Amino acid sequence: MFDICNEDELIAFGYRIGQALEAGHVLVLTGDLGAGKTTLTKGIAKGLGIDQMIKSPTYTIVREYEGRLPLYHLDVYRIGNDPDSIDLDEFLYGNGVTVIEWGHLLGADFTNDYMEVVIETKDVGRRVSLVPKGKRSNQLKEVISHG
Repeated sequence: MFDICNEDELIAFGYRIGQALEAGHVLVLTGDLGAGKTTLTKGIAKGLGIDQMIKSPTYTIVREYEGRLPLYHLDVYRIGNDPDSIDLDEFLYGNGVTVIEWGHLLGADFTNDYMEVVIETKDVGRRVSLVPKGKRSNQLKEVISHG
């Protein structure tokens, strides 16, 4: 668990995650509306060497960015529990990194290895937990946790 005091620290934590990512990693960002999912993604993008402005993909479903690795930033809130309405395989098994906001709506079996990043709001700041689902994500958690 990581206690984050402000937006700058959340971006810095995302940067740390982004630096550790390799092609094929999938992150599922879980948290209430306004918890900081897109803010964390801004940091992840910086860690991947992406200088473009990161915007929430709420209405477009997916945004793609080019950096050290391609970043596929998805928001599946609007597709709910109908994952067949978008071809996830293109993103999950491509040569980039996939970050999915509201990914818990897809169910636990949409892919066999991913890192769930849970962002909880506190009175001041956020608490971020890394919950690996699979061997590769366990290794990623170790890299992020121990620098």
